[in-house]
Amino acid sequence: QVQLVESGGGLVQAGGSLRLSCAASGRAFSSYNMGWFRRAPGKEREFVAALRWPGSIPYYAASVKGRFTISRDNAKNTVYLQMNSLKPEDTAVYYCNAPINLGTMTPLNNNWGQGTQVTVSS
Repeated sequence: QVQLVESGGGLVQAGGSLRLSCAASGRAFSSYNMGWFRRAPGKEREFVAALRWPGSIPYYAASVKGRFTISRDNAKNTVYLQMNSLKPEDTAVYYCNAPINLGTMTPLNNNWGQGTQVTVSS
């Protein structure tokens, strides 16, 4: 019931920052848990962060905890992923999805979009 479009990726040096955006449309947006995932070159897609809604409770993968922050702006129907202290291993295509099963940290569907490319140089 929700359509998502990712943006904000780019090229950044190690230690830099980027903020990704996930613009949503569709019915019942406020009822969805939102999540960010990524797929690095040669690797499978992995969980990055999720936001329980309602409640605004964030969840993070251990590899990004303390560096990434997930947030939401209901007025703009947008979920953000603020990425600080970026590392070369953060290089990946980043995707958002909803709703999220917060027990498994996986989306309830497999309808992935194109994502947004993040490249971190050393």
